[in-house]
Amino acid sequence: MLDSLRSRGFQVEFHSHARSILEGEFPEAVAELEEVLLGATIPIEEIIGSGGGETKGTQRLRRGLKAKGWDTVTFTVEKIINGVARESVSHKMDHVRSFIGDDRTYTIAMEIEWNNKDPFYDRDLENFKRLHADGAISIGVIVTRGRSLHENMRAIVHRFCEEYGINDIADLERWGYVPTPKQKKAIEVRVSRERNPLTFREAWVDKFVSDKFGEATTHWRKLEDRVHRGVGNPCPLVLIGIPDTVVTFGESQQVVQVLIEEGDEDEPGTER
Repeated sequence: MLDSLRSRGFQVEFHSHARSILEGEFPEAVAELEEVLLGATIPIEEIIGSGGGETKGTQRLRRGLKAKGWDTVTFTVEKIINGVARESVSHKMDHVRSFIGDDRTYTIAMEIEWNNKDPFYDRDLENFKRLHADGAISIGVIVTRGRSLHENMRAIVHRFCEEYGINDIADLERWGYVPTPKQKKAIEVRVSRERNPLTFREAWVDKFVSDKFGEATTHWRKLEDRVHRGVGNPCPLVLIGIPDTVVTFGESQQVVQVLIEEGDEDEPGTER
C-alpha cells in the first residue's frame, strides 16, 4: 500500500485500520495520490523565492489533486430540535474525494501542511475526528514535510548558497528573497561580532531556516507526536511525509519558469 511512495523516500503511516479501509474502499484514491505525489518537484529557487511560505510546488500539488476531483468542501453539521436548527458547526477541508460503493458513498478528506504553525495539526486532526464521528468521512489524510526534508533544510539552503554564489543581501534579492530589517540586523550582528563571527552565508542560512522552517512549524515529528498520543483518534488516519528528494537543483531557468507559471494558474488560494 503506497509502496511506490515509500520507494521514493516518502514516509507513510496508517492508523486505526486506515490501510484496510483504503484497500477495500479507496483503491482509486490510492492510485490518484501516488500519481500526484510522485510528480511533486520543488526547485530550490521556489523555496528561496517563497520566503518559506507555500511554494509553487505545493500549489502545483494542489492543482494536480483538484484536477482529479479532490475539491475543497465545507462540511456543515447542524443540531436540529423539533425542526429548528439550534447549533451549526462548519469544517472546511482543502481536498475531499468521494466514491460510490455498493450501499453508500465513501469519503476521504485530506489536508496539506507544507509550512504552517504546528497547532494547525490539532485543528486538522480534531476536524477529522468530528467528521468521522458524524459519518461524514471514512479517512483523514495529512501530507506534510517529512523528516528528511525538515532535518536537511539547512544543508539544502546552504547548497543553494554555494551553487549560486550567495555572498550578500543583493545576491539574495536577485532570487526574490528580501530579508526584513530585523533579519538584516540579526545577520549583521552575527557577521560582525568579535567572537566567533560567521560568514554571511552561515548567518543567513541559520536565520532563514530558523525563522521559516523552525521546530514550531508543521513537520513530521510534530504530527507524529500528536497522533501517537491520540489526537484525532479514533478516525482512521494516513500520514504522508514529503522527502528532501523533491527539492531539485540545476534546473534550467526555462524549466523553473514553466513550473512557476504552472503553480500560478488556478491558484486554490490556500496559504500553507
